[in-house]
Amino acid sequence: MNNKRLFSIILVVFIDLLGFSLILPLLPYYAETFKANETTTGILIASYAVMQLIGAPILGRLSDRFGRRPVLLLSVFGTFLGFLLLGFANALWMLFASRILDGLTGGNLSVAQAYISDVTDEKSRSKGLGMIGAAFGLGFIIGPVTGGLLSQWGYAVPAFAAAAISFINLILIYAWLPESLTEEKRSQMNEKRPAVTLNALLVAFQRPFTGSLLITRFFFGLAFAIFQTIFSLYALAKFNLTARDTGFVLTYVGVLSVIVQGFLVGRLTSRFREDVLITASVVLMGISLLGWALAPSVLWLYIIMTPTALSGGLLNTLLSSTLTKAVAPQEVGGILGLSAAVESSTRIIAPLLGGVLLQQIGTWAPGAFGAVVMVGVSIYVFIMIYNHPIVATLKQSKAAPVPASD
Repeated sequence: MNNKRLFSIILVVFIDLLGFSLILPLLPYYAETFKANETTTGILIASYAVMQLIGAPILGRLSDRFGRRPVLLLSVFGTFLGFLLLGFANALWMLFASRILDGLTGGNLSVAQAYISDVTDEKSRSKGLGMIGAAFGLGFIIGPVTGGLLSQWGYAVPAFAAAAISFINLILIYAWLPESLTEEKRSQMNEKRPAVTLNALLVAFQRPFTGSLLITRFFFGLAFAIFQTIFSLYALAKFNLTARDTGFVLTYVGVLSVIVQGFLVGRLTSRFREDVLITASVVLMGISLLGWALAPSVLWLYIIMTPTALSGGLLNTLLSSTLTKAVAPQEVGGILGLSAAVESSTRIIAPLLGGVLLQQIGTWAPGAFGAVVMVGVSIYVFIMIYNHPIVATLKQSKAAPVPASD
């Protein structure tokens, strides 16, 4: 594992997510200043995920062809422009334009994960990706608090602060981050690099093993995104928690996720096969979501958040790690971009579905729905992923690409 490059890309991700999370919680309030109603605000928030659904696979595949560094520069520059536009916004359409631009260019987490794949070996891959997840979580813990403090001087101030953070990140990448897809690595790619086309990306879904991982990503992501997006409304409806108290619970989950991804993932993957951990994690997530549905008190919420954070942190890292090992080196960026697109699609569906379940059925319904989904995922993972023949090769020093006919 190249520690210097690993530290560099982790710092890049942390700064990027710090800027992103600085403004995200304030968007509804910012939109309200332009007389946006609830539906329009929901569309505004969803527009980022919709654009990332389009942009992330393209950025990932471009990074396979042209290198990780230039794509990261392009992506962060787009984010910088998006935040700048947000700060100067004097009409609702400018808010939409800023989120659309940032969504199209902001799917750089998959490129950062591809960078990690380049600078780590098979044994340390999960640990490296776990540290990326920890940086991601740490940015989300610090960002909203900072954005909230800055917003007392106006909602444009956090936007300009996020733009400044993105510009610093741009300089950091240009001055400090070397290209990870070196000539030596390129020479090891015997096959022609895949084209940047929708058909080339969707080939991954036609492969039994990588397709199974992506399907698992979708349904796990849907269940977990319902928890993330509906939790504040759930906490208000069931326990009448204030925004501050809800923030404490979510911060607690964030801290646990940082610990899991930053410290536990590497230790667990060094002792257990990744398919075993994936299978155990989906089962634990199902139990955790059922516990959330049936929670009788706030204290119980804090207790059940521990296995929720553990299983969520493990699955996010393990699915990405296994995907990078199950494809040829020249496909890593594309497959991670496609995985990010799958996750983005769940963030479009989850708020709508979770809101309907909460309003029409009851506070227990979002958790119960997630638990049922995870029961199905558990069965699917046990049949399609656990003990798959390809898994036997994933512990070896060389990658185990999935042939197109597999």
